[in-house]
Amino acid sequence: NAFVQLFNLGLLPVAIWAVSRVLIDIKVLSTPLANGVAVCAFLPMTVNMVIVLTKSSGGDEAAAVFNSACGNLLGVFVTPAWVQALLGSTSSVSFAATVIKLSYRVLAPLFVGQLTQYWLPSVAKWAKKHKPSLKKLQEHLLTFIVYVTFVKLDVGVGAVDVIIMIIVQCFLLVASMGVAWVMLGLLHFDKKLRVMGLYGCTHKTVAMGVPLITAIYEGAGQPLGLYLLPLLVWHPSQLVIGSFLAPRLLRWVGPSSESSGELSV
Repeated sequence: NAFVQLFNLGLLPVAIWAVSRVLIDIKVLSTPLANGVAVCAFLPMTVNMVIVLTKSSGGDEAAAVFNSACGNLLGVFVTPAWVQALLGSTSSVSFAATVIKLSYRVLAPLFVGQLTQYWLPSVAKWAKKHKPSLKKLQEHLLTFIVYVTFVKLDVGVGAVDVIIMIIVQCFLLVASMGVAWVMLGLLHFDKKLRVMGLYGCTHKTVAMGVPLITAIYEGAGQPLGLYLLPLLVWHPSQLVIGSFLAPRLLRWVGPSSESSGELSV
């Protein structure tokens, strides 16, 4: 668990930030797009995707649940800290103001939700019954938030810049997964934890990422659209790669995990 969090919120952000500075120096990416690549790396892991892919790959589902929940809570504090520490010279972001903003936008609703679950069982039962519909509503609202963000902002980059950024993001994702996989093997984690770690070490969340990035850079005079764009490339790419790897990893983990790796739709 500690390794996954340190890799996802420690090693990966620093490594990709360093790569983004090189890309600026050799003029492969503009500064705003390179900063967006770095900001994407500063974010915590996904929740649903890590859990689903871990389960379908025969990995340790309990570890996936714990790490995804823990990572998202840590991200509220770690993400703005990385932005302040590594991108502070290129932005006017206040760490304290950002944490306060994220506390009532992210932590407060989470806290209310947990209280509702335990103190209002009828509401929790209703939410569980309508979980598929609420999930679809969540996805539509997230899409709407992203749409409104880009409608309000001029992204200001050409098609070539976007294509280069997409290639860079895909390369960084594959490279990050490769490094994580090798390190997990060198540390002698068992197969199920290694599978979980592959996803947990490298996944980045859109559901938490969009409100985090918006809260951090809102009103700071920064090109918010360029900071969101790399995340919108990384997120579907990790799903495509994860879906490709899942059946292969399930076979690698072994026959005993095949039944637990089946997903009910």
